Amino acid sequence: MLYWLVRTVLLVPVFRWLFRLRVEGMEHIPQTGPAVIAGNHLSFCDQFLTVVVTRRRLTYLCKKEYFTGRGVKGMLTRGFFRGCGQIPVDRSGKTAGRAGVEAGLRVLRSGEMLGIFPEGTRSHDGRMYRGKVGVAAMALESGAPVIPCAVIGTFEAQPTGRRLPRLAPLTIRFGARLDFSRYAGMEESREVLRAVTDEIMYVIMKLSEQEYIDIYAAEAKAQGAGTGQSGPKAGRRKPVTVAVGRTAYRPWPQS
Repeated sequence: MLYWLVRTVLLVPVFRWLFRLRVEGMEHIPQTGPAVIAGNHLSFCDQFLTVVVTRRRLTYLCKKEYFTGRGVKGMLTRGFFRGCGQIPVDRSGKTAGRAGVEAGLRVLRSGEMLGIFPEGTRSHDGRMYRGKVGVAAMALESGAPVIPCAVIGTFEAQPTGRRLPRLAPLTIRFGARLDFSRYAGMEESREVLRAVTDEIMYVIMKLSEQEYIDIYAAEAKAQGAGTGQSGPKAGRRKPVTVAVGRTAYRPWPQS
């Protein structure tokens, strides 16, 4: 009940009218049945954009820190996310990662839509980083299609560390459904999970037109902190060729 109240009264007016939100590819969102909405992650407000434009209930896997804060702010944040039915996820290790997959599978097996950011954390410099394989595990084990999603403009409007977003036009773009039924029964293969995840990230990258860096975002942040770099050069690596299925490609545009 709180989910629809917050969506209708707060989120829709703010993002639809104030930020002049542009939506592309809504025909790719299924009207019924389970689906995984997998997107890039540039800002705190990213998940709210998809909630605004999808008419079906969308449950996100959120970092547990949103549910463990103290004081008045922590209480309000926790109440907001719990009231909207979002799921806390521990991102601290492999066991915790499996718990997140199980939580997502419960949503999908109930026939609902699940939202996830495969990068696992927000980009600190506006570029896209390597996806974690949890999104592939959920897609293969549930049989649900993956809907790639790209948000554009949110990094400029509200980068990490900025409390209130700047007023700027935003775009959310959905791509065609990705079907991974050809990998049915192969969800235990690490190579298959990596290939599926890389394919998902490649499509999201094409939609968002971001530069792709083949390193985990958390690792890039740590490297940047260690070198004193925080801009585009932090965590930079040379391009690598990634094989997905029978197709080999470089996962970002070459200059």
